[in-house]
Amino acid sequence: MSLPAALSDTTLDKILSSFALSLDEDRGLTSAMGPVGRIRVWRGDGPVVKVVDVSLVVPPIGLDSHMIFAFTAPESGVPHFTLDSVANGDDYAFHLDLIPRIDLATSLSYLDTVYEPLTSVYSSVSERDGLSPAHLTPRQYALMSPWMLVNRATQAAFEGIGDAVDAYFEHWAALVEKGVEAAGTAERDAAHRELLFSPEIDPVWKQTVRLLGEEQSESVRLALVSND
Repeated sequence: MSLPAALSDTTLDKILSSFALSLDEDRGLTSAMGPVGRIRVWRGDGPVVKVVDVSLVVPPIGLDSHMIFAFTAPESGVPHFTLDSVANGDDYAFHLDLIPRIDLATSLSYLDTVYEPLTSVYSSVSERDGLSPAHLTPRQYALMSPWMLVNRATQAAFEGIGDAVDAYFEHWAALVEKGVEAAGTAERDAAHRELLFSPEIDPVWKQTVRLLGEEQSESVRLALVSND
């Protein structure tokens, strides 16, 4: 198993073992080259209402990509959890974040509860050797949290990122269990997710269309955007 797949599978197993979720969808993804991945969707009636896992593994172009999004209820203040782990040839990358559900600039107590406990991990990872900034636009950064970890990595640096993923997951799982004293709104969540997964903002969707075609790519995007 590849390093990105192992990191993703380990984290996904922790989510599925921590919360009551049932597999709702499991289908393959294909391209002109044949099978290239799969999308799986789990649903739950508790505080975690949906988990989407997308894997794209295409050896001829060196792609080994695994993405997890775990969504809390639309009206919840508890952040969504996300992990991307990727290899492209000999290059590695990861994206780890707890996605805010309210306006951070006017919510100091939310910052202190949800994000401040991650500061030591965030700072430690930011100082590690073998990491370099990912190529995100300012608009993409604006949609995530300031505690987002998103980097390109050497193999050695990628191999060592599991402790940070565990720390973010464990903190998020505790927030899910305890709740957060802040109410998001379904309207804000829907608008935010439209932007998070917008082809106009994230260029990855153009690459996905080239690989999977418009119909399959859009089906993956809608699985992430929609609560249905």
